[in-house]
Amino acid sequence: MTDANEIVNKARAIDRLTAKEWAEELFENFFELHGDRRFGDDPAIIGGIATLEGQPVTIIGTQKGHDLKENVYRNFGSPHPEGYRKSIRLMKQAEKFNRPVVTFINTSGAFCDVESEDRGIGEAIAESLLTMSQLKVPILSIFIGEGGSGGALALGMGNKVWMMENAMYSVLSPEGFASILWKDSSRSKEAAEIMKLTPTDLLELTVVDRIIPESRRKVKLKREEVIHNVRKDIIQALAEMSEWSEEEVIQQRQARFRMY
Repeated sequence: MTDANEIVNKARAIDRLTAKEWAEELFENFFELHGDRRFGDDPAIIGGIATLEGQPVTIIGTQKGHDLKENVYRNFGSPHPEGYRKSIRLMKQAEKFNRPVVTFINTSGAFCDVESEDRGIGEAIAESLLTMSQLKVPILSIFIGEGGSGGALALGMGNKVWMMENAMYSVLSPEGFASILWKDSSRSKEAAEIMKLTPTDLLELTVVDRIIPESRRKVKLKREEVIHNVRKDIIQALAEMSEWSEEEVIQQRQARFRMY
């Protein structure tokens, strides 16, 4: 079994597929939309419209980069309030036009600097959760890398929640956990082992519904094979949820999260 610290390192690897790459590889005709119509556009969250076998889908994801320049531009995948407000706008648009929503999550958390606080980062995350809890169209949330704190949860309130084999999801980072509990961030490896942040732990706790394999018998799968498998699973999941009524979609999602 892969230890938790190894999962953390793999989840943070700079060569992992980004949300935009997943959108472009899994779907057809991805068209990115920008701006929250209040303040501006946040590059840390991408969103837009695509098709999947002819079906229109709204895609939203936290976006990191593959090099320092892009990561600085994307704020290392840590959104400001306008990023979440952009995602809220796109989710409401999806509801209006009856499009299912697929979210891709890879963030260490929302960006909590003074400017974010001034523009209401906490309120933006809360509004995102409220919007997702009441959205009348199905939501599929997939953790593709890091999943940290409310910044991850803000896009993670799906009817179905999946994790890549080498992804993590936790209330805070192992370094933050170690700093709070032991006043020593160097004990992050020890923290990771007790935080239950791995896909296996979270599947057992029913926090997530499915683990998407990235390897077979400890051999890393080819990128094309992983994408093919995920695409097939998404098609099946969206087909299943398309049979649900609007009331069933909302009730299932709310019941899922009320278990905690």
